[in-house]
Amino acid sequence: MPVRIIVADSEAIFRVGMGKIFALEKDLEVVAQTETLQQTLSAVSDTPAEVVLFEAGLSPNPPDAVADVIRRAQPGTKVIVVAHHTGEEETVEYLRRGVRGILTRSVSPDLLVRCVRKVVAGETWLDNQGVNWVIEAYRSQAEQGTTPKQQLRLSEKEMLIIGGVTQGLKNKDIAIEVGTTEQVVKNYLRKIYDKLGVSDRLELALYSMHRRLLDGYVPPSGRENRAAPSPIGGESIGQTDESPAPWSDQTAKKQ
Repeated sequence: MPVRIIVADSEAIFRVGMGKIFALEKDLEVVAQTETLQQTLSAVSDTPAEVVLFEAGLSPNPPDAVADVIRRAQPGTKVIVVAHHTGEEETVEYLRRGVRGILTRSVSPDLLVRCVRKVVAGETWLDNQGVNWVIEAYRSQAEQGTTPKQQLRLSEKEMLIIGGVTQGLKNKDIAIEVGTTEQVVKNYLRKIYDKLGVSDRLELALYSMHRRLLDGYVPPSGRENRAAPSPIGGESIGQTDESPAPWSDQTAKKQ
């Protein structure tokens, strides 16, 4: 079944252009087009879709509009913001509101298609500058934080799952490492998000790195083999050069 897309843009030329781009892809399908915020809110409420491409210019307050779209959308719908330009504050605020990708209106067709596929796969799409802004925002938040790490009361499985996310592992790979099912990992992630006050894998990974949640933590397998040499020459199993972090697009290529 193709990925269903709602294109919300005030300019007909962009709606038509995006429609033609997606029409060339067998796995992508535009199921609705809107040109106002009110039309968009109605469309996301009535039309099942995996992705909404939302033009920031549809509202004088795009972050609030995005939050309204996400609230009105059917479960599982992900929003990608398309804007002429986004600064540091807007980028961070969009992500906090639940946006899963940010594109400029000058994005090339191949990056547009790739962005949609990555977001549907559960990743967050940002360019290099956006990634740097988000990291800086969470570094500042971590420096201001006062909650002691020990008060978080994370369980063994939760620590294992956080470690997997930070390494860039997918849920099915984390499930294998933990010895459970992919659905159980998803359930744990929801609990972890609630505990730490984050909303997705990107925020969890950044929170973990800047709060140093995993400092000094050794997983059970590591405890058992701490004194024994690895049978594969000491190489760790986890993220490789070929497995990108879940919040980037293979090195977060600039659009």
